[in-house]
Amino acid sequence: MSSTHNPAPQRTRTVQDYIDERPIWPDGTHLPSVPMTRMQRRIWSLAAAGKFFEGFVVFMTGVALPLIAREFEISPAQKGLVAAASLCGILIGALGLGSLSDYFGRKSMFVVEMIIFTAFLGAAVFCTSFTSLIFCLFGLGLALGCDYPTAHMIISENIPSTSRGRLVLGAFAFQAVGALGGAAVGYAVLVAVPNLNAWRWMYATAVVPALVVTIGRFYITESANWLHTRGATEQATLAARKLLVRTPQYPREIVLAPSPAASAGHNHGGGSFLSLFRRRYRRATILASVPWFLQDLGTYGIGIFTPTILATAIGHQAEHVRSMSDLIANAILAARGDAMITLLLIIGIVFAIMLADRVGRIRLQIIGFIGCAVGLLIASLSVDAAGSLKITLIFAGFMLFDFMTNLGPNAQTYLLAGEVFPTAIRGKGAGFAAAFAKIGAVMTAFLFPILLATIGTRLLLYALIVAFVLGAAVTWFFRIETTGVNLDRIGEAVTESEPTAAVAS
Repeated sequence: MSSTHNPAPQRTRTVQDYIDERPIWPDGTHLPSVPMTRMQRRIWSLAAAGKFFEGFVVFMTGVALPLIAREFEISPAQKGLVAAASLCGILIGALGLGSLSDYFGRKSMFVVEMIIFTAFLGAAVFCTSFTSLIFCLFGLGLALGCDYPTAHMIISENIPSTSRGRLVLGAFAFQAVGALGGAAVGYAVLVAVPNLNAWRWMYATAVVPALVVTIGRFYITESANWLHTRGATEQATLAARKLLVRTPQYPREIVLAPSPAASAGHNHGGGSFLSLFRRRYRRATILASVPWFLQDLGTYGIGIFTPTILATAIGHQAEHVRSMSDLIANAILAARGDAMITLLLIIGIVFAIMLADRVGRIRLQIIGFIGCAVGLLIASLSVDAAGSLKITLIFAGFMLFDFMTNLGPNAQTYLLAGEVFPTAIRGKGAGFAAAFAKIGAVMTAFLFPILLATIGTRLLLYALIVAFVLGAAVTWFFRIETTGVNLDRIGEAVTESEPTAAVAS
């Protein structure tokens, strides 16, 4: 590699052109891929760490909930508020804070969200009332909501187009790894500290690592793509040089073309959220938000079913908690159940990482939606079954569902939402999509138990099957394939009168 050089004639190009540039050997042979620089690896690692904390804290809250309920003597309705507080925070954080990255920069919000997360995480350890805990969980949700678009953009705008899918999903996978870690830490803390204060120690274990990640985020470069879109060509050039430092050095010189949007005097923030529904962005907005909404509608609902089924398979909970030992035993059982769920989800996301840049986002999302529908159909057959056949159908259906949701819609909706919008409004578009999806999650958290009691298991599963089939249909009709496509080209295609130009051949 020491003799690597780039004989191509000097010309002005975009930031993504330089990021995607492959080194050439002296004999004119291109390397098969673009090696990652130290800064690119640092950015990816810090984004993946944020996803880890998201899964870690959310899953650990589920393990800690029985202890929290006992200490603060809360009602079933208040338990629902504990579960919904972080979801409401995510909804508002994605829409409000996530979109601010279009105005203040990807790095700025990447740092701010982690400061908010660490502050509320530390405060949660010392909560003395139910109200203060709800406030802290809502604050954690704000930070996690901001992370949905920001983490995606900080990765995708700084890495090669050919590996964007697997690297974004690789970081996203750490959400499931964090969930498994949260369940494991929750289990370990319950065993080591079998009293009501155990839930405080659970949150405390993440404070110092979160602080380290917060400090690390100060030492990354701003997105050169975002700076270039803002018209700050000189700053974008400096940021691109810092991003692409490697030995031997290539590209040897970076000369960026002036930003067309900036020179035309376009609004750097992309206008209001209503701009997402203009004709040139409408297709991307529908593709990014509607399938994600339908996916969350079903996935969060099935999450209510699964722990009970797994607990039945593992052992029997104490139906009536008579002592602290019963409470701790039930919490330990829940931690074990959460761990089993997460293992199934991790397998799905691993396949998504391997296939996203080969098979394509649209195809995987459609296959995943249909697979989820088939899994739910299999599970619905258990309603009329009995004995071992009933358990077999439930497990087969839910295992297929968990695998297909992370192979398809859970992973691909997140990936597409951060790719289909132009750089100038990418934060706003991805933030809106994440917030719209979480409306489905919040609706499910409140309505699912009611519908389960009123219309029954079979009809509810049928309704979710329809939702997933609809998700596949919407994905197909509004498809914009982004696999391996330069982000600048995606932006150009989406803003044209025929957005389907972005569909890969």
